[in-house]
Amino acid sequence: MLNLLLRTYIDRQTLTSIRNFYTSIIHPIISPFSPKMSTDDAPQPDFDPYKPSTPVSYPIKTLEELNQRSYLNSFHFQFNKASVPLSYSDASLPNRRRMMVCHDMAGGYIDDKWIQGGSNADGYAIWHWYLMDVFIYFSHSLVTLPPPCWVNAAHKHGVKVLGTFIVEWDEGRVIAEQFLATTEVAKTYAERLSELAFALGFDGWLINMEVSLNVEKIPILKEFVSHLTQVMHSSVPGSLVIWYDSVTIEGQLNWQNQLNDSNKPFFDACDGIFMNYSWQEDYPSLSAAVAGNRKFDVYMGIDVFGRGTYGDGQWTTNVALDVIKKADVSAAMFAPGWVYETKQPPDFQTAQNRWWNLVEKSWGISQSYPKVLPFYSNFDQGHGYHISVGGNPVSDAPWNNLSNQSFQPYLEFSGDAATETIQAFIDFKQASYSGGGNITFKGVLEGDAYFTKRIFQGEIHSGNSPLHFKFSVKAEGSSVIGLSLEFSNTNDDAEKKTSILLASWGDTLLTMERFSSEFSTVIMPYHVKRLETAPEWIIQESDITMKESTLTGIHALCYKPDPKSASSDYYAVLGHISIQSSANNMVFPPASEWHVESQNLNWKSDSQGNKTLSVKILWKLNNGVASVFSKYNIYVEDETNESAQASKYVGLAIVQAYYVSELLIPAGVSSVKFIIQACGINGDFQELVDSPSLRLHVEDL
Repeated sequence: MLNLLLRTYIDRQTLTSIRNFYTSIIHPIISPFSPKMSTDDAPQPDFDPYKPSTPVSYPIKTLEELNQRSYLNSFHFQFNKASVPLSYSDASLPNRRRMMVCHDMAGGYIDDKWIQGGSNADGYAIWHWYLMDVFIYFSHSLVTLPPPCWVNAAHKHGVKVLGTFIVEWDEGRVIAEQFLATTEVAKTYAERLSELAFALGFDGWLINMEVSLNVEKIPILKEFVSHLTQVMHSSVPGSLVIWYDSVTIEGQLNWQNQLNDSNKPFFDACDGIFMNYSWQEDYPSLSAAVAGNRKFDVYMGIDVFGRGTYGDGQWTTNVALDVIKKADVSAAMFAPGWVYETKQPPDFQTAQNRWWNLVEKSWGISQSYPKVLPFYSNFDQGHGYHISVGGNPVSDAPWNNLSNQSFQPYLEFSGDAATETIQAFIDFKQASYSGGGNITFKGVLEGDAYFTKRIFQGEIHSGNSPLHFKFSVKAEGSSVIGLSLEFSNTNDDAEKKTSILLASWGDTLLTMERFSSEFSTVIMPYHVKRLETAPEWIIQESDITMKESTLTGIHALCYKPDPKSASSDYYAVLGHISIQSSANNMVFPPASEWHVESQNLNWKSDSQGNKTLSVKILWKLNNGVASVFSKYNIYVEDETNESAQASKYVGLAIVQAYYVSELLIPAGVSSVKFIIQACGINGDFQELVDSPSLRLHVEDL
């Protein structure tokens, strides 16, 4: 409670003074000022990064670890590599005001540290990626390395991800004196940081020097920032180094809250500055004047907890955003996890959507997708209570893994569910078509009324090729879902907009009569399939050709095929959407073209004859070609001398390796077979019978 009160009401200057007092007087009793990982969540004191164990993400806490490059040799290094790169089109920041979001959620490395997934279905997540340009993963350790799940989720949506290099408090000053000993030493540490970002696949660093320094160290510090920026740009195109408004060129720890002569030399040496939060109304415009043609590289800080921040943050965060927007500089949102940490009512999903809706209304949308083909979304947020593959449930265990997050829909928050005829929301409880989530539409439709809801806002240029749409629907009664598409075409400097309805299956004549006046074109599905193994799901496919046009919007359209339907109740679920340039399914290499092996094999046995198995499984294509698959589902089959048991879902791999930790092997099982199911970026997946596998014989212990 004390920690929460302090985070809410104390600004940084006051916090520094109080923290120093606590450090010297009662630090052994309580230290609420630097959020730490809880005992349960943090790697334990005897954590050995070189010993095989369940893969985790963790920070680097000492200069010695950083300098010796020990992280690159840990057992966990391979698993911590991000698997989703930024697309080429997202490499450079747009020439406009931008939104930067700094994580700082309860100290970091909680549920998100479990690389292969955790068991908390209600773990913290962000899904409003379309409202931001840059995401910073923040903790109070010396070198904060973003867990790969955040990098994968952000990159998928076109958002850059930065780690944090921070020195703070008295111990931080000692560290600063060490890495700023000489210019060459400082450059060496800059190169170590750049190497880590390149190796792990993220996009740069926030530099947070919250210590006072001897003034003779300032030239070395500027060289450190400049060199880090240069080596990052050369190794990771489009990368960023951002300076936090802290120590001044006089060596004083004195937050300026605006760009001025005291911090501009650091701004000049890197890609931007994250201003402290206690600015006044005219500071954004004053900072813009100082920055000149780099005004978009000035990110005015907003502490969502409201600690001395302009506009008080929290549910009035938009007040600060409006002022920043008027000055036409960028914004830096610190600790949006406030919604989660403070348990804002009525529940996290609703509160999160409501809070980000304030951001959208003030700031506008930053990202557009889909941009490239193929495009696939099953609306999975990266956590849930079950997992399905192709309409078939494979696990009913609660889970979280942001690497599994799909493209997130742009669902607008209405704010008043009572006035909506149809409520649209992500549902984690009902069985999914794929992954762990759906968009559920529930409410009332009277007569020939219909309801539309924005799902995506894109930039797909169709050229002269047809676009192939496929989507899955599960519905009750006479409820159906179609897709309303918006295209734009610019000819002779005039923009022409076209609306097309991909209608649901049903009476073609009735559908045409009903919607032909509402849309430029109405297209009925050319193929409708009900899944044999999950007959509640219906897959609909449609083709459309819009020459030299851009697909800008995708909406769900909810309606009843027969306006005279006796019931006005409406309930339908949208399971996935895919868009491709052809209707062809993905071709997967046969099992014979894969090489699968085991490492770190470890068997244990108990007195009842049960055994446990821990093993690292690796796979690669025999021809050496890099894999093009987005992820891999891992299954296991227990085999006796007589028969094989049904395949059981084990987990998700984002790299071509998976660590099985203490898998229980019942008595009587002679061998276990692990199956690696490749999944394509278009949503296709390889059948288990055709997938590569690894068989291990149970050892007698």
